[in-house]
Amino acid sequence: MINVYTDGASNGNPGISGAGVYIKANGKIYEYSFPLGEMSNHEAEFHAVLKALEICMENFPDEILSFRSDSKLVVDTIEKDFTKNQTFLPLLEKIRDNSSSFPYFFIKWIPDKNNYADKLARKAIQRDGGSGSSSH
Repeated sequence: MINVYTDGASNGNPGISGAGVYIKANGKIYEYSFPLGEMSNHEAEFHAVLKALEICMENFPDEILSFRSDSKLVVDTIEKDFTKNQTFLPLLEKIRDNSSSFPYFFIKWIPDKNNYADKLARKAIQRDGGSGSSSH
């Protein structure tokens, strides 16, 4: 099972945003920071899940995925597979499509601050651009 922690952050709402992804897999740690441009904090949270799914599709295909997010809105939307929000709907559809390629995809809400992923998301806001970085 691959354990994935995601977080989105915005400097203002909307504002310059970033996504953080922290993955524990096969005894290794993978850390990623993604600048996202200007969007709301909720949008950044959805994009963090999408970025994590893209990483897992590339690096951990056919694995069971256990995601954690401190965004109750994102977790509830994904679990219910429903939103009326027209901004979130295409993001939910893409999450649904990407997660369907895995044998099992779980997402849980963690009410406490997601420290590792939060730091990575905030780091992405500070950067001017570029792609995610990985450390093993």
